[in-house]
Amino acid sequence: MGATTTAYSTAQEVSGTNYTAGGAALTKVAPTSSGTTGFTDFADLTFGTATVTARGCMIYNDTNGDKSVATIDFGGDKTSTAGDFTIVFPAAAASTAIIRIA
Repeated sequence: MGATTTAYSTAQEVSGTNYTAGGAALTKVAPTSSGTTGFTDFADLTFGTATVTARGCMIYNDTNGDKSVATIDFGGDKTSTAGDFTIVFPAAAASTAIIRIA
Protein backbone atom coordinates (compact mmCIF):
# COMPACT_ATOMS: atom_id res chain seq x y z
CA MET A 1 0.00 0.00 0.00
CA GLY A 2 1.46 3.32 -1.02
CA ALA A 3 1.51 6.08 -3.62
CA THR A 4 0.53 3.73 -6.46
CA THR A 5 -2.46 2.24 -4.61
CA THR A 6 -5.65 3.19 -6.44
CA ALA A 7 -8.32 1.07 -4.71
CA TYR A 8 -9.04 -1.03 -1.65
CA SER A 9 -7.93 -4.64 -1.86
CA THR A 10 -7.64 -7.42 0.67
CA ALA A 11 -4.14 -8.22 -0.65
CA GLN A 12 -2.25 -6.42 2.13
CA GLU A 13 -4.99 -6.25 4.73
CA VAL A 14 -4.38 -7.39 8.28
CA SER A 15 -6.63 -9.78 10.15
CA GLY A 16 -7.22 -10.07 13.84
CA THR A 17 -9.69 -10.41 16.66
CA ASN A 18 -12.43 -7.74 16.55
CA TYR A 19 -11.19 -6.30 13.26
CA THR A 20 -13.44 -6.75 10.22
CA ALA A 21 -12.08 -6.94 6.67
CA GLY A 22 -12.63 -3.61 4.96
CA GLY A 23 -12.29 -1.70 8.20
CA ALA A 24 -15.13 0.51 9.36
CA ALA A 25 -17.02 3.52 8.06
CA LEU A 26 -15.57 6.88 9.03
CA THR A 27 -17.62 9.70 10.51
CA LYS A 28 -16.70 12.87 8.67
CA VAL A 29 -16.33 16.30 10.10
CA ALA A 30 -18.13 18.80 7.84
CA PRO A 31 -15.84 20.19 5.11
CA THR A 32 -14.89 23.82 5.61
CA SER A 33 -12.27 26.31 4.50
CA SER A 34 -9.79 28.80 5.86
CA GLY A 35 -8.29 31.35 3.51
CA THR A 36 -7.58 29.50 0.27
CA THR A 37 -7.50 26.00 1.81
CA GLY A 38 -10.47 23.65 1.90
CA PHE A 39 -10.27 20.75 4.32
CA THR A 40 -12.13 17.93 6.00
CA ASP A 41 -11.40 15.52 8.77
CA PHE A 42 -12.81 12.38 10.34
CA ALA A 43 -13.65 11.34 13.88
CA ASP A 44 -11.06 9.01 15.43
CA LEU A 45 -11.81 5.35 14.74
CA THR A 46 -11.52 2.66 17.41
CA PHE A 47 -11.63 -1.12 17.07
CA GLY A 48 -12.43 -2.19 20.63
CA THR A 49 -10.81 -5.19 22.34
CA ALA A 50 -8.81 -5.84 19.17
CA THR A 51 -5.77 -8.00 18.69
CA VAL A 52 -4.19 -6.67 15.52
CA THR A 53 -0.95 -5.28 14.11
CA ALA A 54 -1.06 -2.70 11.29
CA ARG A 55 1.51 -0.53 9.53
CA GLY A 56 -0.99 1.85 7.95
CA CYS A 57 -4.54 2.40 6.81
CA MET A 58 -6.50 3.51 3.79
CA ILE A 59 -9.39 5.89 3.39
CA TYR A 60 -11.42 4.68 0.43
CA ASN A 61 -14.77 5.37 -1.22
CA ASP A 62 -16.95 2.33 -0.57
CA THR A 63 -19.69 3.68 -2.86
CA ASN A 64 -17.46 4.36 -5.88
CA GLY A 65 -15.57 1.17 -6.76
CA ASP A 66 -13.57 1.21 -3.51
CA LYS A 67 -11.30 3.91 -4.97
CA SER A 68 -8.52 5.07 -2.67
CA VAL A 69 -8.78 8.59 -1.26
CA ALA A 70 -5.65 8.42 0.92
CA THR A 71 -3.16 5.86 2.17
CA ILE A 72 -1.59 6.54 5.55
CA ASP A 73 1.69 5.09 6.80
CA PHE A 74 1.90 4.77 10.58
CA GLY A 75 5.71 4.91 10.40
CA GLY A 76 6.03 1.35 11.69
CA ASP A 77 3.92 -1.46 13.07
CA LYS A 78 1.26 -0.51 15.61
CA THR A 79 -0.14 -3.31 17.78
CA SER A 80 -2.96 -3.82 20.22
CA THR A 81 -3.48 -7.04 22.17
CA ALA A 82 -7.04 -7.45 23.44
CA GLY A 83 -7.26 -3.66 23.74
CA ASP A 84 -8.42 -0.65 21.79
CA PHE A 85 -6.75 -0.08 18.42
CA THR A 86 -7.45 3.58 17.69
CA ILE A 87 -6.63 5.58 14.57
CA VAL A 88 -6.32 9.21 15.67
CA PHE A 89 -6.85 11.77 12.93
CA PRO A 90 -5.19 15.21 13.19
CA ALA A 91 -7.13 18.33 14.06
CA ALA A 92 -9.47 19.77 11.41
CA ALA A 93 -7.57 22.90 10.43
CA ALA A 94 -6.08 24.33 7.23
CA SER A 95 -2.54 23.24 8.16
CA THR A 96 -3.27 19.92 9.90
CA ALA A 97 -6.41 18.20 8.53
CA ILE A 98 -5.95 14.76 6.98
CA ILE A 99 -7.44 15.97 3.67
CA ARG A 100 -6.57 19.50 2.47
CA ILE A 101 -6.93 21.23 -0.88
CA ALA A 102 -5.12 24.52 -1.37
